[in-house]
Amino acid sequence: MTGRQWASGLAAGLLLAGCTTTREIIIDEKGVDMARYRQDLAECQGYAEQVRTGEKVAKGAASGGVIGGAIGAITGGSRDSTARGAGVGAVSGAAKGASRGEQEEVRVVKQCLRGRGYRVLN
Repeated sequence: MTGRQWASGLAAGLLLAGCTTTREIIIDEKGVDMARYRQDLAECQGYAEQVRTGEKVAKGAASGGVIGGAIGAITGGSRDSTARGAGVGAVSGAAKGASRGEQEEVRVVKQCLRGRGYRVLN
């Protein structure tokens, strides 16, 4: 796997992992002051920014690379197959880490909104 293929795969994985966002949160709007809700949502999203998504991506890439490299070495036995396995594992691990970080951000926002009295529907 070339550096270019690895980077393309990583970018695609991160795009796919980022499909769920805090913008997709649905609340029961009945009786809700929407101006106040937007302010609360912005504050809750600020809390969610404390989630260390970048670290989750890096850890996922590192662990995926190690596991992928080991699998490549076992199944292929050559340096090339080890490198390919490590590359595929790193991309997969990074995407998984990004997805976990995004999911955690959404959970933080939902919990924050619930704590402020909103009925979160999804």
